[in-house]
Amino acid sequence: METSTSHSSGIMWFFKDRGFDDKSIHEMFQKCKRLEGVQREKASENWDYLRSIGIQERKLPSVVRKCPKILILGLHEKLVPMVHCLETLGSKPKEVASAITKFPHILSHSVEEKLCPLLAFFESLGITDKQLGKMILLNPRIISYSIEHKLSQMVEFLSSLHLSKEGIGKVMVKNPYIMGYSVDKRLGPTSEFLKSLGLTDMDLEKVVVNYPEVLCRDVNKILKPNLSYLTSRGFGVGQIAAVVTCYPPVLIKSVTNSLEPRIKFLIDVMGRRLDEVVDYPDYFRHSLKKRLESRQKLLTQKDISCTLSEMLDCNQKKFLFKFGLVQ
Repeated sequence: METSTSHSSGIMWFFKDRGFDDKSIHEMFQKCKRLEGVQREKASENWDYLRSIGIQERKLPSVVRKCPKILILGLHEKLVPMVHCLETLGSKPKEVASAITKFPHILSHSVEEKLCPLLAFFESLGITDKQLGKMILLNPRIISYSIEHKLSQMVEFLSSLHLSKEGIGKVMVKNPYIMGYSVDKRLGPTSEFLKSLGLTDMDLEKVVVNYPEVLCRDVNKILKPNLSYLTSRGFGVGQIAAVVTCYPPVLIKSVTNSLEPRIKFLIDVMGRRLDEVVDYPDYFRHSLKKRLESRQKLLTQKDISCTLSEMLDCNQKKFLFKFGLVQ
């Protein structure tokens, strides 16, 4: 490949010394034309700095492949100020390194032009610097989102679901990934689907605040198949609405690994009816082996009858005491 002869020998040796193959090198030069003129010493300095802040040597090649521009950025003008700013947000050094590893482009953004306006924007939603630090750790792409075209639209959408500014802030802190989804292509259609099930505006607001991950799921790929499964097992429309309102994750849990085993256990082993789950939708929350099977075994041995909530809505110590199962 011509890569090895068409670029300065200094930077080529830099890449070769660190195990990059010709294909990777060629792709990096395609991504960042300015690599052509970078000095080997400059690239080495930035590489060593990234290693010094806790990015593992084995992960550095991946970081650079994702964002080759990182090797040409000013060390003291760009990299150091951004790392220091991230550290002041309450993140530990290892967490900052983790965020950079996930999304190296975070270092190419300006503290003054990008991070400071973001801080002010999130502060207006009641989000503290420490909370923002945690958000960036989970979803470092936040720093690349446009306030005007993306984040403001997100706030407007959540406001349309009757969330207060503080409520919107809490949702963003709870699930920072929600900001990466399109309102028009994902969040809007999902909210409309939930309404079509019979959820009221108040119900939908509770779903978003307590289980924002449900709003992020694809209607056709996840929510509708789960709805079809529940319908096929005999749940009525009103029953499904009641279950979803109380425990929304029922629409995003795996049918094969979660819903079906629990429904089979409920009917075939416990001998209970579906309407008992409608009365206690949190049934789907509990671990099949650690909670459902173990407690059912104890109740069966003592020939004890009880409701699902009486059986499950307490810790193990209270459960044993309640039914006189303490040795």
